[in-house]
Amino acid sequence: MTTTRDAIGFLCALGLAPAVFAGPPDSLLQGYAAAAKAEDPGHAAFSATRGETLYRTEHRGGKPDTPACTACHGQDARASGKTRTGKPIEPMAASAAPERYRDAAKVEKWFKRNCNEVLGRECTPREKGDWLAYMTSQ
Repeated sequence: MTTTRDAIGFLCALGLAPAVFAGPPDSLLQGYAAAAKAEDPGHAAFSATRGETLYRTEHRGGKPDTPACTACHGQDARASGKTRTGKPIEPMAASAAPERYRDAAKVEKWFKRNCNEVLGRECTPREKGDWLAYMTSQ
């Protein structure tokens, strides 16, 4: 008779347990970590501090009306923001909007769109991981 403990042990031996049992933000972070390591073998860890800097800093590469993430999302990631047309945006912080980071395809869609608008380019895997580290710490 196989127990749950035996099954977990088997998955751990295969190296699958982290991906199988991690929650959605953790799974995203694992994927971004692998991509960041592929781009930079010296990549060690994501930083919520760098993520907060990315969130708050005004950038010059994107659209003039969205120089920073805070232009639409506001200073407090736990509060709602609004688009330039006034449409409400749910909070970015995982503590205030736990469903926000559950769908990897949606997360990627919004990273692509928002990074291009704010930075004028796509975010790197490290930037995405830092962003998520910050948002999951809020």
